[in-house]
Amino acid sequence: MQKIKIGTRASRLALWQAEFVAAQLKKFFPALEVELVHVHTTGDKILDAPLAKIGGKGLFTKELELQLAHGEIDLAVHSLKDVPTDLPAEFQIAAITRRAQPFDAFVSEKFSSFAELPEGSIVGTSSLRRAAQLLNRRPDLRIKNLRGNVETRLKKLDAGEFDAIILAAAGLERLGHATRIGELLPEIIPAAGQGALAIEIRTGDKKISELVGKLNDTETFSATTIEREFLREVGGSCQVPVGVFAQVDGDKLNVRALISSIDGQRVVKNSVTVPLTEIEDLGKTLATNLLDAGGRKILDDL
Repeated sequence: MQKIKIGTRASRLALWQAEFVAAQLKKFFPALEVELVHVHTTGDKILDAPLAKIGGKGLFTKELELQLAHGEIDLAVHSLKDVPTDLPAEFQIAAITRRAQPFDAFVSEKFSSFAELPEGSIVGTSSLRRAAQLLNRRPDLRIKNLRGNVETRLKKLDAGEFDAIILAAAGLERLGHATRIGELLPEIIPAAGQGALAIEIRTGDKKISELVGKLNDTETFSATTIEREFLREVGGSCQVPVGVFAQVDGDKLNVRALISSIDGQRVVKNSVTVPLTEIEDLGKTLATNLLDAGGRKILDDL
């Protein structure tokens, strides 16, 4: 019997994700023994500051990568949107699972939809990307930083600290909170990789690569590769209001992307549809187009 160790953050959502991967692996390999190793990351420890101020995406992956490097774990499970676009050479993303709901969700105890929010409403989010797009649509809103795990954020909403909060719908659904979703917000362009899980391994580990390769979803892999290519080209991180979403539709790929100022008043966006046979460098090309159309000036000003 083979045994593997999966590294995961200790939050309920991260544990759900790791347990999901473990269960999927055991479907293919019933005799496989799986141990979950809990790792506390910097992003989990610092909860009183916006992500943009404390370092961005690597906050949720670095400690897991240290465990990988030292052989303490065989693979790490991440929300793909938390994974930096440039990994150290000793690590690779070996699989990306089939994407769940990719969009953001509007959650409120007082109002059933975003459109119902009165002028001056307080909306909670930890994401500059979300905040910028919300303010672009409703500059009258008061955006307030909201950190913590899903349950903590919902408790703060229920305590009356916010009129509404915006969360990734996938996280709410995975934790059994789908009924809290007032509406989905497909017009808010998601973060690169939102809704998908990444499985990170040591580069060249053929045994683990063959195991987790069974979980790779080719459509999701193609779409998120374009998204991450776009993000890499614009230098996007949690510190930049950037959104990108690609979706396979038959033999075509649809991509929407956006670069925004923090206050949402300057926005450059575009959408393209191309055949799947022509997607090479699409993310890079789309990024270049947006940067040349004013996105570079927005980022320089940031």
